[in-house]
Amino acid sequence: MPRSVCVAATQTSNGLRLAAVLRDGIHRLPVGLSPHHWKVLRALLGCRTGVLGGEVCRCEECHCDHFEPFACRNRHCPDCQGNQARQWLEQQQECLLPVPYFHLVFTLPHVLNRLVGQNLASLGDLLFACATQTLLQLGRQRLGVELGLTAVLHTWGQSLVEHYHLHLIVTGGGLSVEGSWKGVKNPHYLLPVRVLSKIFRAKFCEGLQRLYARDKLQFVGALAPLAQPHSFRALLRKATLTPWVVYAKRPFAGPATVLKYLSQYTHRVAISSRRLLTLDTQLHRVCFRYRDYADGHRMKTMTLDTGEFTRRFCQHILPRGFTKLRHYGLLANRGRIQRLEKARAALGVAIPVPTNTTLPLNQPVLPEQSAQPTEFRRCPYCGGVRLRVVQILRPPNWRQPGGDSS
Repeated sequence: MPRSVCVAATQTSNGLRLAAVLRDGIHRLPVGLSPHHWKVLRALLGCRTGVLGGEVCRCEECHCDHFEPFACRNRHCPDCQGNQARQWLEQQQECLLPVPYFHLVFTLPHVLNRLVGQNLASLGDLLFACATQTLLQLGRQRLGVELGLTAVLHTWGQSLVEHYHLHLIVTGGGLSVEGSWKGVKNPHYLLPVRVLSKIFRAKFCEGLQRLYARDKLQFVGALAPLAQPHSFRALLRKATLTPWVVYAKRPFAGPATVLKYLSQYTHRVAISSRRLLTLDTQLHRVCFRYRDYADGHRMKTMTLDTGEFTRRFCQHILPRGFTKLRHYGLLANRGRIQRLEKARAALGVAIPVPTNTTLPLNQPVLPEQSAQPTEFRRCPYCGGVRLRVVQILRPPNWRQPGGDSS
């Protein structure tokens, strides 16, 4: 048996973690949760606490043992996504081209929020399809090339309200039909956002009506009246009264900044522990920071009941099996390597040597293989780094993980 045991946990500078807020608010939820939501919350609450098991490590320098708890590796856990982002960043280096990159954001009108929330799997797919088809279509028509797109879905605003939008990183040019590279003439301009907005709105509304006609949408609770054709048509009319927002951000300073910037978006969750300020377990109140984009991007604070906070957080738990990061066009998964080789040949640049320093993105990972922050690999007694695993502890109901990480 270990001579001494020390349990480590990931905390913010003020010692407050998201799991602590969820633990306080989980019994104060105003509505029930699905089994999938409960599964995700249990993973977040057990992350790095020992509930999921862990390793007993022995220091070869001071001969003390300490316990290192396993991480949950859930994609909704802010404590685990930092390591996942770094791994993804290393794997995507070979896809980077020495060309300008643009950042665009496609946003759905808020009048559709509740409908999208109840049908996130189907309408999330529709959002991906319409935004990317709009860009690829205009890329072929106006530039005569196949653009490369990387898209990631975000469902939240800074105050955890529903805000469905798609971030897209777009190559500044692409391969022509002849196989030559054709870049944009102006490195600060890709495509007209007003045209993008009109085509995107038309495609999404057409797809929405198609799903409705095929009975592929659900209308539960307060949305039950929308099942009637006249109410659904009224919702569409209201949604199309104003132009839809397609925002083109400032182009990246260079290709080297693209992946680092994107990795912050691909693995971001609704809120991180760093934004949490205080938790009052007597009054069940949590205070956190948020940026008010409607008021000059000013940083403000908001206080919510922990039950309401947990309800808002659960709104952004993705459906099981839903892919929030997707690649299209030049960067589409099938045949990507061959297309990138053609692009580099057309650009006259060398093909990078692939690195195998990380596990494949879809490979199942055992708890003992889970990525642990570097501070967990240091002896808490003497600070030494000569650690040896002497025992693996698993909970009684442990099963080898695989498939969707929820």
